[in-house]
Amino acid sequence: MNETAGKILKILEDRKEPVSGEEISRILGITRSAVWKDIKELKALGYSINSSRTDGYELVSATAGLLPHEIEKYLKTRFIGRDIRYFEKTESTTWVAKDLCVKNDISTLDGTVIIAEEQTGGYGRLGRAWASPKGGIWTTIILKPDISVDRLFFITMAASIAVARTIRNMYDVGALIKWPNDIFIGDKKVCGIYLEISAEADVIHHCLLGIGIDANVKPEVFHNNVPVAVTSLKDETGADINRVEFFAQFLKEFELRYDFVMKNDFEPILKEWKSLSYTLDHRVRVTTPRKTLEGEAMDIDDHGALIIKKDNGTIEKVVSGDCTPI
Repeated sequence: MNETAGKILKILEDRKEPVSGEEISRILGITRSAVWKDIKELKALGYSINSSRTDGYELVSATAGLLPHEIEKYLKTRFIGRDIRYFEKTESTTWVAKDLCVKNDISTLDGTVIIAEEQTGGYGRLGRAWASPKGGIWTTIILKPDISVDRLFFITMAASIAVARTIRNMYDVGALIKWPNDIFIGDKKVCGIYLEISAEADVIHHCLLGIGIDANVKPEVFHNNVPVAVTSLKDETGADINRVEFFAQFLKEFELRYDFVMKNDFEPILKEWKSLSYTLDHRVRVTTPRKTLEGEAMDIDDHGALIIKKDNGTIEKVVSGDCTPI
């Protein structure tokens, strides 16, 4: 949305009644032709605007798109999401974030959110393809955390908790967290989370937190692309969700828990994560690049490693891998 179109939108939102093109052109010091062009752009972005030769322009309803202007109406964060870069379509929000980090001072990007209606080359953990059609929430958050590298898993935990809590609080749906980074409703995946880092030794330059949420997506579009059963918030609630309101609430929930992480206060995060776990106290199979093991998922340690009691009674810690309940 260009700056002038944003100003026209603000006029229509404030008036809540028809405003003539002549009056808008006078207020903004632009031609009526320019007003018409910007109204056309707003309509293309999904805003429903009535146009009348006699009465002028009237905003009927806001867009369902994840536009920064709409998210800001609901946003209650201190710094997460106060800078939002929106794309109708992009190859990957993470690639956009990487490019920003290369070209800018990282300290100015902390909390910046990149969001897209659709990704054509999205990917998740281990570089796996991440189907990202319209109707979902596909986002990357740029972070510059002041913690040690061995505590980075708590950022993923904070994001997992935030997604699960937002789903539970807004829709009364029992979302749970599957170790290490997926959100499940019942036995179906509804969200994936992953973290990329840029660091040297124990110095973290920045982190890119990638999140994909199947909001108003039809699950059947994923059936040939993912190894697990999937669902969407629309399927679970029986209605289209307000993605803008949901995303703003998620950012609030995430910032709340991210603040604990930045204070090195990890116990509340660990406790809440365990209370929402889909994995603990269940028999699981974990596949790592080097081996596969089965046993009871007993706990996670202070660094996010899954503690498994194998059938022979031995205890083993797994730092990363694919975890499947069995």
